[in-house]
Amino acid sequence: METRRAEQVRQGVNVERLTLIWMVIEMGVSMGAGIAARSTLLIAFGLDSLIELVSGGILLWRLLVEERGGDVERVEQAERRALRIVAIALGLLCVYVLLSAGYGLITHARPETTFWGIGISAAAVLFMPYLAARKRRIAARIRSAALEGDATSSITCAFMAGTVLLGLALNTFFGWWWVEDGAALIFLVWLGRETWEAFEEARRPEESIS
Repeated sequence: METRRAEQVRQGVNVERLTLIWMVIEMGVSMGAGIAARSTLLIAFGLDSLIELVSGGILLWRLLVEERGGDVERVEQAERRALRIVAIALGLLCVYVLLSAGYGLITHARPETTFWGIGISAAAVLFMPYLAARKRRIAARIRSAALEGDATSSITCAFMAGTVLLGLALNTFFGWWWVEDGAALIFLVWLGRETWEAFEEARRPEESIS
């Protein structure tokens, strides 16, 4: 049983390392393309990548504590701390989606077409659900609510990428400048529920993860 758990923890370490590499690429390309195209949502997408970079970093630390033989008490402390940080990261994600989308609607922002933005968004739509699915499987096997919360961040990234793609396409071909910001606000309803659940989980009494 312990050997099987150790293998799952190692897989978790690998998937978080892969997440960090991707987030650095995604953040750099999204921010650069967003600034060049004057796309509020692309810039916000880059900020989302930064939040996920922090979330993934803390999850990697939590998993490394266990992989390196930390005692049960230390692993549980790392789990609780990671869960709180993931919940906060999701909360910040809600705030920036609300502010960026609201700003876009008020100012009638019309982002220009950018192949870099379209490319990185399309890649995220395909890649992030894969990462989220792997994280959720591992989280269920090692009973890590923090890793489950990080999986939510990953699927959030995929939804945001889809919103960027949809907004850019409809704005380019039909002139519907409001689509990407309107879709982001609709998506915020789902994101808000997931964030609330993450905070509720973080406030629960500590339970053994062994």
